[in-house]
Amino acid sequence: MSAAAQPAQSRNSAIVCFGEALIDFLARPAEAPGEPRHFVEYAGGAPANVAVAAARLGAPARFVGMLGQDMFGDFIAAQLQHYGVDTRDVVRTGEAKTALAFVSLDGFGERSFSFYRPPAADLLFRDADFRADGFADAGIFHVCSNSLTEEGIAATTLAGMRRARLAGALVSMDMNLRPSLWPHDVDPAPRLIAALLEADLIKLCGSEFQFLARHLGGEEAALQRLWHGHARCVLITDGATPIRWHTRTRQGEVATFRVAPADTTGAGDAFVGGLLQRLSSLGVDAAGFADFIADEAALVAALRYAAAAGALATTRHGAFAAMPDTAEVERLIREQS
Repeated sequence: MSAAAQPAQSRNSAIVCFGEALIDFLARPAEAPGEPRHFVEYAGGAPANVAVAAARLGAPARFVGMLGQDMFGDFIAAQLQHYGVDTRDVVRTGEAKTALAFVSLDGFGERSFSFYRPPAADLLFRDADFRADGFADAGIFHVCSNSLTEEGIAATTLAGMRRARLAGALVSMDMNLRPSLWPHDVDPAPRLIAALLEADLIKLCGSEFQFLARHLGGEEAALQRLWHGHARCVLITDGATPIRWHTRTRQGEVATFRVAPADTTGAGDAFVGGLLQRLSSLGVDAAGFADFIADEAALVAALRYAAAAGALATTRHGAFAAMPDTAEVERLIREQS
């Protein structure tokens, strides 16, 4: 990063991730013909995955959300703590159970999901459940669309994004659209767009960008709509193809890494966690973000680091369990420099 574009160090440094945490039951094939397949329990949920990814890479990360007072909530809370995530803002409830997802993989490690949500504890978190000083140390606040699927939790998500902005945090959103989580009679587009307009940093996969393009009149129109909100940087990932980055004045591509994927669960979350860790390590919050993205070399280096984290997450099973550490990320970057 050039001296001119070096952001001032912020007193706020925590990466605060808000939303769902759930259990991924990963299908394993039958050991012999005629025998049933079995499912292995892994802790997951997109914002929780991002928190674990960032913590594994050395960032101060905190998860904010609600878990059921059940064995699965106990397991997730213990796993978050095991991987170094601050859980002081995890709320427990007896009003609903912890969400479950059953995951099957094809021969290339690509996933298909069956969700048992709603009802689920994470959907019951409300604005009043945010800790009064929970944003005081937030340098970055991250969300995804899975906390937009019902009106109550959607309002809470938007309230959290606005609270974070007032506290000086950079607001990050991974669209992470899962159509099967949405009620059949609800069009996701209005809520998605409302939340995207609150974010400074937006991450989309290729199909999500096409979803926005269909609703907003094409790719360029979709980008222009986002620029009319708070967005300063939009990232588009699509598996092993180059990452596309857009700012309000420039755009470019960043190469990904060659790996042999076993399970793509959590790969996008590992990418986001890697990127947010880079930003946090440089002291980038909302005030410093414009200067950061103006330095193309710094932006590209951060995206390469994030891409390495995302690639490594595909080489092992699970979500929390798949997140790489700093040494692994740096080794892959050296090997494929």
